[in-house]
Amino acid sequence: MSAPPPPGTVRVADLPPERRRELHAMLRDSTPLHRLLGLELVEIGERHAVLSMPVRPEAFNSTGNLHGGAIATLIDVAAGTAAARGSGFRPEEQGLVTADLHVRYLGRPRGDTVFARAEVLKAGRRLVIVECRVADAEDRVIASADFSMMIVPRREPLRLVDGADAAGPDL
Repeated sequence: MSAPPPPGTVRVADLPPERRRELHAMLRDSTPLHRLLGLELVEIGERHAVLSMPVRPEAFNSTGNLHGGAIATLIDVAAGTAAARGSGFRPEEQGLVTADLHVRYLGRPRGDTVFARAEVLKAGRRLVIVECRVADAEDRVIASADFSMMIVPRREPLRLVDGADAAGPDL
């Protein structure tokens, strides 16, 4: 039996449909890669986030396996979401950028979905350190990662694309 979630945890499936749609749109609509990979926010807390990604051809490499870059993107988004929640980040004034990402690929998933659970280990004024674990639906670990994100002053986007929010966080 799993432990109860930490205080302040919100499971997206427990939210009203309109709020679920807002969170879904926030994650996918401004970032085509998130939409292509089918990333979904599952759970969010004060210092953690859980995201899912379907195991499907859009995320496969040339040998028909889950691409390491797709797993790294899932980790990056989960860890960035946790970092935004678990630090002093102010989205109206600041951006978040990945400073470092080290992934250890440990196995292939079974089933049709993988889950990334990211937990803030330490949040400084500028640097946020996050640990992330990716597992399949059977809770078999397929990757683990050390991640750091830097809080930086707000900056102009390289190029504003259709549907992008220039005022949104750099996740």
